[in-house]
Amino acid sequence: MSNSGAALAARHTFDWIKRNTLAAFLLATIAGTLVYFYGFLHLYAGRAIANWAWIRYLPEYNQEHSRLIPFIFGFLIWYHRKELAAARKEGSNWGLALIGFGAFFYLVAARALQARVALFALPFLLAGVIMFIWGKQVARILAFACAFLVFLIPAAAIEQTSFRLQFFITGVVEKLSGFFGIQIYSVGTTLRAVDGSWGFDISEGCSGIRSLIAMTMITAIYVHIMERQLWKKVVIFSLSVVFAVIGNVGRIFTIIILARLGFPTFAGGLYHDWSPFIIFPFALGGMVLTSKLLNMNVRNVSRESRRSLTRQEKVTYDY
Repeated sequence: MSNSGAALAARHTFDWIKRNTLAAFLLATIAGTLVYFYGFLHLYAGRAIANWAWIRYLPEYNQEHSRLIPFIFGFLIWYHRKELAAARKEGSNWGLALIGFGAFFYLVAARALQARVALFALPFLLAGVIMFIWGKQVARILAFACAFLVFLIPAAAIEQTSFRLQFFITGVVEKLSGFFGIQIYSVGTTLRAVDGSWGFDISEGCSGIRSLIAMTMITAIYVHIMERQLWKKVVIFSLSVVFAVIGNVGRIFTIIILARLGFPTFAGGLYHDWSPFIIFPFALGGMVLTSKLLNMNVRNVSRESRRSLTRQEKVTYDY
């Protein structure tokens, strides 16, 4: 943003504060309250919730991409800036119901010492504040941005949610390898060559927890921006799990192939570390292709095919 653009935005902000002094004071009070309860109150394990969650956004917990969510939240607000400017702004008391709902979950979190529940309450609190101050239209426009904040919950840190996926990925890769004549066997979440020359353990990250959450985040943003019909949003978003699983099966299978070709150290080392950047684009491609197929107008394609056939029939050759 240029200096003139920043100055214009600042001037509009100050003008709004002058016109809506009470609302501005209320907004500042609510913002300060949220910042205190999430950023300073030592609610969980002697830490503030924000600090506790930030520590969980580390590579060893397979969810480091969650650190981008506040920036994505800001981008979504910027993306809807024209709609927000044109929306009718009339506060609604229905926002208090959402605030109460979020406050209930926060109290449960404080009582049960469950920081994840407090993070689950955050979207409801923000949506309620938006509706109470600016009304239903603004709340509807920003509903997805608020709901997107559920990805702040460090769900990948719960190991119990990943072991079934580990076994599933291991089983699929074992069957796929056997189909192509690569003799391996599985022991728990470990894949080993029959001759015992190499073996790999399928960890939580390799089994897809990291890419699963990242893929669902990306797919959610994609369908929100690119799709207009709800059923298409639901279908593509639901398939994000399939895209991530297929991508990770492909990644581990290529590691097995490289090891079978005689490069187990390279496969389990350098290639393992860089393979997500090779495989993940295929998962994204599957997402985009699914969107294209769902939006394909079959009637127009059929009509164009008939026209092309008619033009070909009219061409004659005189020998």
